[in-house]
Amino acid sequence: MKLLVAAHASELTAFEADIPGFERLLTGVGKIPAASALTRALCQGEYDEIVVVGTAGAIDDAVEGGIYDIAGAIQHDVKGLDGTFGEHVSLPPRVDTGHDGLIIATGDHFVDDAQTVALIRGLGARLVDMESYALIWVAQQFGVPIRILRAVSDRAQDGATELWDVVVERCSHQLRDEFRTRYGV
Repeated sequence: MKLLVAAHASELTAFEADIPGFERLLTGVGKIPAASALTRALCQGEYDEIVVVGTAGAIDDAVEGGIYDIAGAIQHDVKGLDGTFGEHVSLPPRVDTGHDGLIIATGDHFVDDAQTVALIRGLGARLVDMESYALIWVAQQFGVPIRILRAVSDRAQDGATELWDVVVERCSHQLRDEFRTRYGV
């Protein structure tokens, strides 16, 4: 059995309630809800793979709309003891999925301004979201393979919050098509 994971219900709009071979988990938005929900699910069941679907903001002008595999995640809302931006005091600077793809920066606030984008881009990420780092870290603790598929919903600039509400359904349909292609269901 595989676990289909999304943070927000609207990211699953195009997905049927029952997909053969998959159980569904809606985590809630942000690192803490994502980590908590996935930990509970992995304590209660055994899964061959975790498949995360959802949206992300593009912070690299070369990243066009579409679906991207996530190779790894960093955190953009933490600082180390020495004040180093992007480093946590006790967690690894980067967690990896084991797949080829883009690096995503995860943080507990919706990125929607050029100044923040420039700062995060300096960490080497090409996308931003609010859950990937936490989901990868939890999956690693349980030894369960994880794949994260992100649809670009916005450019993480001024007005991105309003834009997300408009494009999330389109992103969900793109994700469902990609999911069907990869998993045959």
